Amino acid sequence: MKTYLDCYPCFLRQALTAVRFTGADEAQQRAAIDRVLALLRQIEPTATPPEIGDRVHRIVRQVVDGDDPYRQAKAASTREALALYPRLRALVAEADDPLDVAVRLSIAGNIIDFGPDHTYELWETVERVLAQPFAVDDRAAFRAALDEAEWVLYLGDNAGETVFDRLLIETLELPVTYAVKGGPTLNDATREDAEAAGLDRVAEVIDNGADAPGTVLARCAPAFQRLYDQASMIVAKGQANYETLSEEGERVFFLLQTKCPLIARDVGVEEGSIVLKQG
Repeated sequence: MKTYLDCYPCFLRQALTAVRFTGADEAQQRAAIDRVLALLRQIEPTATPPEIGDRVHRIVRQVVDGDDPYRQAKAASTREALALYPRLRALVAEADDPLDVAVRLSIAGNIIDFGPDHTYELWETVERVLAQPFAVDDRAAFRAALDEAEWVLYLGDNAGETVFDRLLIETLELPVTYAVKGGPTLNDATREDAEAAGLDRVAEVIDNGADAPGTVLARCAPAFQRLYDQASMIVAKGQANYETLSEEGERVFFLLQTKCPLIARDVGVEEGSIVLKQG
């Protein structure tokens, strides 16, 4: 997905929100904004939003001299999701179509996103997504791909959302390799976050070797790139994975909520939609 002009004020808002989130003083806040403004003036027109966002949040980490400003928030998100896990698992177990419910729950978890907004009501989102029609509904193709695949490469998104991904992985009757970020960026899950959610009990957990939002293939480790090339079916969670991989072809299935009007426009749906889209 390309970067739109309307993305630029969002980058500034994200930077200011992130630096304030760390408790930075006003001088540090101003330093972060000044550096992001300088970055945006020289950014390459072909860069995707996650590639720019990576550099924005790298600036924030440098200004506050912190390795993971969102560590405590990510841990809290995971605890909140784990508290719901027994209730969510019962919903899947009692469903007439467990896979459909597990897919919806995985998409519901995508609300845990500190990029567009860090406020949400988790159980209300679950109830909404369980009842909401799909704006893009490639569930039939998703099921067909599962029938043909020998294993699934699952590209994770945010900490806490990982618990909802675990529910879907437990429903799949295939081996799953779950890929997280190689370093901190926003509230994206790292290996530590995935293991806290229990994903290492249901999947092989790896990292992609990069600390950029989404999956910027050129930034990923060679071992991950080889695994990506080998996968016949890829599940890509969240908006940033859509932004970076939307041209990657039919073996990629995007599961997300459209929380940004520009991404919604690119997908061709309304903001607030739920989407299962084959690439």
